Amino acid sequence: MDDRPLSRRTKALFASSSIGSEALVQSRSTWLLYYYAPPADAHMRSLLPIGVAGVILFIDGLTGAFYNPIVGHWTDRTRSRLGRRLPWILVFTPPWALFALLVFTPPQNAGTAVIGAYLFLTLELYALFSTLSGGPFQALLPELARTSAERLSLVGYRVYAGAIGGAAGLVLSGLLVDSVGFRWMAFAMAALALICRYLGTYGAWHRASRTAAPTSIPFRRAVSTTFRNAQFLVFVPSVVLFQVGVQMILGVLPYYVKAVLHAKHTGTWVSILTGISIVSMLATVQLSARLARRTSKQHAYRVAMLGAAAVFPLLALAGVGTRIPAWAQVALVMAIAGPPLSGVYLFPDALTADIIDDEHARTGMKREAMYYGAGSFVQQAGSSLGPFLLAGLLILGDTRSDQAGLRLVGPAAGLLVLLAYWVFRRYDLPDEIATAPVTTTITSEATSAGGTPSG
Repeated sequence: MDDRPLSRRTKALFASSSIGSEALVQSRSTWLLYYYAPPADAHMRSLLPIGVAGVILFIDGLTGAFYNPIVGHWTDRTRSRLGRRLPWILVFTPPWALFALLVFTPPQNAGTAVIGAYLFLTLELYALFSTLSGGPFQALLPELARTSAERLSLVGYRVYAGAIGGAAGLVLSGLLVDSVGFRWMAFAMAALALICRYLGTYGAWHRASRTAAPTSIPFRRAVSTTFRNAQFLVFVPSVVLFQVGVQMILGVLPYYVKAVLHAKHTGTWVSILTGISIVSMLATVQLSARLARRTSKQHAYRVAMLGAAAVFPLLALAGVGTRIPAWAQVALVMAIAGPPLSGVYLFPDALTADIIDDEHARTGMKREAMYYGAGSFVQQAGSSLGPFLLAGLLILGDTRSDQAGLRLVGPAAGLLVLLAYWVFRRYDLPDEIATAPVTTTITSEATSAGGTPSG
């Protein structure tokens, strides 16, 4: 493996995968529920009742989450001439993009039962192939970046790339919805994801290890060992709660645009508002990284959570009782939400790499994919609460004449992020952890697997 510092070219290419994946995630988070269950005054056909759509998205999130630790364990045990990760990425990226498109192509003129079954099936297959491609790709990060500074730098590149993807998923998707419709929007996002994932793989091609020994620890022990890691157990719930809060804020924007701003072009206004938050986040992401270098990643992450918990509830007040136009108030909230949002993108992957290094130092095991897979399992299962909670609140009122439900979304999201901060207080790993050499033998891994991780 090449041990030289990562070049800017390698960082940029590897990070480019985040352009496509973030575009896909954000476009789905913003439009999928709205597409299947638009509000009554949107002049669109309602494919499913909003409660049914919310339940399907919730169940899919729970069932799809189980793929992550299984795939992570498989890739940790893979032996091939290309190493443990690359074969999975190469094979399973195309079907991931395909099912991202098919989610937005339900059968025409079908009944509720058929459309509900179609949505669930395509979501499940999308989740499966997303994990088969994305899990191994994510697990490459600790192999590429070895120090805390290098990880912050690489993740920083990914934040900027993710912001470009967020602009595509949040801003461009809205423009595409208004101009060419939902299906062509979904096609554009899926094609972008496919191209960018392969660009990222090309960037990692010569840095990905071909010699790291596959693990031999059995699946049940691998799972139990991961979930006995005390640092992991306080870190992952904080990420879930933070992400659900962000997800709810983004998901409620189309409803806000219709009910509060009274805008005709919903997609265009959602694009403007999300674009404001992205620009604001990019303008301050280096401040978050600088704070992390001067203090620690955990401190900077806590600051981001407190900021989001303070800002999100302000959305409930937009358009109420002042002479300032409602659009300006919503835009202001999205602008000041930008800096805290950098925390949910900048720190989780780097902190997970630290947890992996900590276990490697203590036990000799090198299980990147299992930790990222287990983390994704909890995050995906927990994040399935986002559409469910959002749909439940919107049932209380999501129209111009009845705004009660949508105005509760901001305070609810802020409360979730405040809870995330409280959970994360017990995390205490340092930023730099001395690790054993990467080429640990299979025998020593199996022997060490029986130890109980401390934390």
